[in-house]
Amino acid sequence: MAITIPAAYIDTFESTVRHLAQQKISRLRVAVTEVFRQSESHMWDRLQASNYRVKTARAASPTGGDKASAAGSTDGLVWSRRNTLIKTYDTGEIVGREEILQMLIDPLSAVTENLAMNMRRAVDDVIINGFYDNALTDGGSADVFPAGQKVGATTVPISIDLLLQVKEIFASNDIDPDELITLVIGPAQQRTLMQLLEVTSGDYQNSKALATGYLPNFLGFNIIVSTRLGMSTVQPGVGTDLYCTAFTRRAIGLHVASDIMAKVAERPDLSFDWQLYCMLSMDAVRVENEHIVQLLVDNT
Repeated sequence: MAITIPAAYIDTFESTVRHLAQQKISRLRVAVTEVFRQSESHMWDRLQASNYRVKTARAASPTGGDKASAAGSTDGLVWSRRNTLIKTYDTGEIVGREEILQMLIDPLSAVTENLAMNMRRAVDDVIINGFYDNALTDGGSADVFPAGQKVGATTVPISIDLLLQVKEIFASNDIDPDELITLVIGPAQQRTLMQLLEVTSGDYQNSKALATGYLPNFLGFNIIVSTRLGMSTVQPGVGTDLYCTAFTRRAIGLHVASDIMAKVAERPDLSFDWQLYCMLSMDAVRVENEHIVQLLVDNT
């Protein structure tokens, strides 16, 4: 008689699903201006700074003045608009009834959670595309990202001097010093900054960066590390380069027509298996060029 001891072995399983490593939340949504409008598009009104004039005559009209000329105009203020056009993003999965019966865990809950995390990453991608994409005006023309709002080079790693160049651009644009500036970088840039004495030394920082492993706020930047930058469909990383971005809340407008929605329903056409579905409808646009700066850096 053959001895079959392995047949008596028992397999055990975890009672919960282990989601593999992935970004679970949107990291950039809290750093932009968001509006909720159930509409196809949204206009972001902008008003250019006005100029004073030198008064040269008694009872002169104060409207439409210009500091270079005493001749006034009633149409001196310059208005413009940026436009968001809603796009819908979705994902889904089918879970068979027999799969539910044969598993110890509830796959519907695990799959729904997985799809929701997918959609939260999509929000960051929408915002990142808004960084680099041509901004639509109300007339349908495209506003190209200005060259004066770019710093860095393909062979230059992120550095203190590069960050100071970014601060100089914000100061030259008369950005209010009270505006919080968010700096989005990649993991390679995090590693480079953590090797700088000015970032990690207690002589420069109250936060113990080397002890915690997290980048502190530095030079007035709220630093966010993201792995989504190089995945932009508009301006992805080129080889070993990466486009990082510094911006204030006023730089990007996020128009949300429908926030992340999850639905679970039976499908009669698929043997009454369960259909899990997630979607969102939104778009992002660069509202104020002066409030955003691109950093082209080496990503090695």
